[in-house]
Amino acid sequence: MCARASTTSLTAVLGVSLAVAACSAVSERTAERDRAIGIHGSEDWERGVDPRAPQPGAPRQSRPELARGMYRGQRVAELAMKLRGAPYQWGSAGPGDFDCSGLVKHVYAQVGVWLPHNAAMQYRYGTPVSRHSLEPGDLVFFDHLRHNGIYIGHGRFVHAGRTGKRVGVATLDEDWYRSRWAGARRL
Repeated sequence: MCARASTTSLTAVLGVSLAVAACSAVSERTAERDRAIGIHGSEDWERGVDPRAPQPGAPRQSRPELARGMYRGQRVAELAMKLRGAPYQWGSAGPGDFDCSGLVKHVYAQVGVWLPHNAAMQYRYGTPVSRHSLEPGDLVFFDHLRHNGIYIGHGRFVHAGRTGKRVGVATLDEDWYRSRWAGARRL
């Protein structure tokens, strides 16, 4: 009887320990992701709520905070433009050659934001942005999340297109990009 009670107690303790360990591991991954991309409120992000949106009763965001966010987007656009002419190389994230998601990863790393080297995975970061609300630095996605680039303003974006091409600028209204639009994200 005593051995059976010890086994039952041990099983219960192990079960509780595993549950606690699993919960803390999930929390660490969420906090790590938030630190990596500089966005807080990941629970809101997971539910599709923009954590930057004003909340009832919350103080309004100051102009310097807004300016810093806009400055980062403009800085990202400028860094992307400097890479025009670099050769396309599938699987490469620079510094001398790039594929599409490698270009995005490389440029955002220059401003302290870590992103994975995969367009579909990059789409999971940030907040959704409509095509008509794009700002410089936003990520634009095409072809069922198989291609992406960095929006630079006025309907244009920088991207690494395909083998044999170089990093360049395209417009959202070109037939291929217009017909394969998948969405945009703001980091």
